[in-house]
Amino acid sequence: MWKGHIRFSLVTIPIQIFNAVEKKNDISFKQLHNEDNGRVGYDKVCRSCNKKVPHTDIVKGYEYEPDKYVIIEKSELQSIKLKSTRVIDIEAFVDIAEVHPSRYEAVYYIGPNGPVASKTFNLFTQTLKKTGKAGIGRIILRDREDVVLIKAHENALIMYKLRYPDEIRDINNVPDIVEEDIDKAQLKLAETLVASLETSFDEINFDDRYKDALLELVQDKVNGKEIISIVEDVDDKPVVDIMSALKQSIEQAKELKKGA
Repeated sequence: MWKGHIRFSLVTIPIQIFNAVEKKNDISFKQLHNEDNGRVGYDKVCRSCNKKVPHTDIVKGYEYEPDKYVIIEKSELQSIKLKSTRVIDIEAFVDIAEVHPSRYEAVYYIGPNGPVASKTFNLFTQTLKKTGKAGIGRIILRDREDVVLIKAHENALIMYKLRYPDEIRDINNVPDIVEEDIDKAQLKLAETLVASLETSFDEINFDDRYKDALLELVQDKVNGKEIISIVEDVDDKPVVDIMSALKQSIEQAKELKKGA
């Protein structure tokens, strides 16, 4: 999706960037008229005059106060668009642990652009691995400049587009968060429960159960089968207390591990 260079100091590396997210398997639906199954289009209707507005009569407006707008012309937007230099200039190197997960937005893969780039590309990758650092730079994608973090992964690089600080809400605004004294015995049991459920990330089952069920539903519809909803039997019994719940959970975890 992008070809250019990574540049840090006097070193320049020809690279290619690829979208890391697979979207072709996403399930989407079309809007249909329930009477004749005709496709329902998207009509742009003015809320003031209730008339359909052609594309040529639509302008962009920024609402600076309720129901008050400034009109931004297309030519004005064009004048502030950034032209891509096709270069990611590395401005600094940071410890990956310093970057909070909430800052990550989109993910991309980076590879060398041709055999001639392999040597310097591998040098850069191995340097990031050895130092445990990630490069911070800027890239222009679709006329907008984004701050990105580049880290080594296996023999390639991963690039994360980062959210700006003002895009992240303050976690202290979450209501009812208070620090309380924790019973040491309960904490010990909770730690034991965590240890009993510990496994490697690669062993976690990441099957998309909703997607699988949806595909099965669609196939059943195609095959003309009657659709029957299945409701899971949920145990609504109240928990007696935290201690007994933790002890029972530990025993269940042990049994699960034995079964596995």
